[in-house]
Amino acid sequence: MRFRSIFTSVLVAVMWLATATPVFAAGFRDVLDTPASLSPLAAHSLLNGLAKAGDRIVAIGQRGHIVYSDDAGSTWKQAKVPVSSDLLAVSFPTPKLGWVVGHDGVILHSADAGLTWTLQLDGRRIGDMMRTYYTALAGKGELGTPADTQRMLDDIARVADQGPENSLLDVWFADERNGFAVGTFNLIFRTEDGGKTWVPWYHATDNPKRLHFYAVRGIGADVYLAGEQGLLLKLAPDDNRFRNLTTPYKGTFFGIVGNATALVAFGLRGNAFRSTDGGANWFKVETPFQDGITAGTPLNGDTLLLASQSGQLLLGQHMGESFVAAKLEHMVPAAAVIGIGNDVVLVAGPRGIQRHSLR
Repeated sequence: MRFRSIFTSVLVAVMWLATATPVFAAGFRDVLDTPASLSPLAAHSLLNGLAKAGDRIVAIGQRGHIVYSDDAGSTWKQAKVPVSSDLLAVSFPTPKLGWVVGHDGVILHSADAGLTWTLQLDGRRIGDMMRTYYTALAGKGELGTPADTQRMLDDIARVADQGPENSLLDVWFADERNGFAVGTFNLIFRTEDGGKTWVPWYHATDNPKRLHFYAVRGIGADVYLAGEQGLLLKLAPDDNRFRNLTTPYKGTFFGIVGNATALVAFGLRGNAFRSTDGGANWFKVETPFQDGITAGTPLNGDTLLLASQSGQLLLGQHMGESFVAAKLEHMVPAAAVIGIGNDVVLVAGPRGIQRHSLR
């Protein structure tokens, strides 16, 4: 099921640079104030994320495009979206309720299985929200020593000043109320009321370098973050903090997939690492290619599917114990992948959505 942000990241190395504050000119209208244009080519343009909303499939992508299919990807219709920002990731914890994140600090919500969307948060509001929140924590003495407090407030000021340049790269919801959105430079927000309020968790990560988070995912009873420079974090429920996991890899991780039995974290240059003890220990899994692994999803049974930047698909039996390349008639660059049953998968990327049979 993933994601898009990843694909852009691989292509440009640092994904957040893909969007910049617009230059204002006569007649300019901010993408945050401009609804996505309806286009007959929306399903054939760059699409970055895929999710199931019950039997419906929802795909999201550039310029605010959101399309949906009720016939397993054979035909697509375009949804109404209030912004034209590039959208990067999508999560539907229930058949009706979904969330999308993207550039310009956008968080969108749908209550009707992806037909229509409302804006819950954007980069213009993130700055003031974070300043207010952390000023209050500082006043209560909850940010540590005076020196620690000042460093945190200085960090928050820098993030806040970036405004809409802040990008949210992934989103995941456990259920209709509880979810996380993550992004560039340690950005992370949590909601416990279905997005009515989003609370900054900038202070609650073991990420002193303020590296980008490319993925957030709930697997089994745990929640994981994946990011730059070998960054993998796991939520410690006893103190509500994402704690660092030691990995043997110092390159970028684009995602993590698996179940309570086994996890596979994947990233640049075909690198994949597997853990069977909740992330305490990681072992390299050999893959047959060298380009970035940009997406992953569980399939039926104990099979994992990984997709590469060039569009190759890998099948991992026994939750990724080993991988073999799927035989495909054609390959297209992959930003997201999802299984739709009967050994059929959909792959989203710069050419829209492609359908593959794994038989």
